[in-house]
Amino acid sequence: MDPIAFTIFGMDVRWYGVLISTGIMLGMILALREARRVGINEDKLLDLLLIAIPCSIIGARTYYVIFNWEMYKGNIYEMINIRGGGLAIHGAIIASVLVAYIFCRVKGLDFLKILDVTAPSLILGQAIGRWGNFINQEAYGRPTDLPWAINVDGVNVHPTFLYESIWNFCLFLFLMWFRKNKKYDGNVFIYYAIIYSVGRFFIEGLRIDSLMIGPLRMAQVISLVTIGVGILIHFIFINKKKNKI
Repeated sequence: MDPIAFTIFGMDVRWYGVLISTGIMLGMILALREARRVGINEDKLLDLLLIAIPCSIIGARTYYVIFNWEMYKGNIYEMINIRGGGLAIHGAIIASVLVAYIFCRVKGLDFLKILDVTAPSLILGQAIGRWGNFINQEAYGRPTDLPWAINVDGVNVHPTFLYESIWNFCLFLFLMWFRKNKKYDGNVFIYYAIIYSVGRFFIEGLRIDSLMIGPLRMAQVISLVTIGVGILIHFIFINKKKNKI
């Protein structure tokens, strides 16, 4: 598939950017609707999103460049050139959570409630954005003879982008149901972090293009840490709620 969606005023617009933008826009609409449902000021949330979204893109690119330093060192233009791909979701999440924490402290918003409101939007955007990897012919897996393999450079490989997109869509549906049944503020986001990381850990094991740390890939290490920390925080919050009863 041609990675260029269309050309406007002589500039090529790539499908990768179209898909990322679509995920962002749908996520914003969903988050604002959810804010209205739970009584959070929509204007304040919109202000946060308008700050957090560009910061998350910067964080995603910074993370990717740092962990692929040998590829980018000495070439500032390529460091900031995101049109050809190269955004790491873990960097985006870290940056957006930090921005949200600071914004909530300054504006007097409930940080945990904000995390819960935005969690379904995050995973929806991730599910859509993964298709940009397919169009760019990146983030695929090792060779396989499975009937749903995709062909990359003449080799049939695991469509890991598809595996993660399906996992993310399923998680999105679960969070949309669970948000009305959460046990404490922050519960939706914690479940998002844990469940997404479980899927990412196993899917990442099929990939051949990501950074290794010993026997594991960087994303797998981060996923394990996220799962462990998420479970710990979950039980801390559950115990706090029991002690208040």
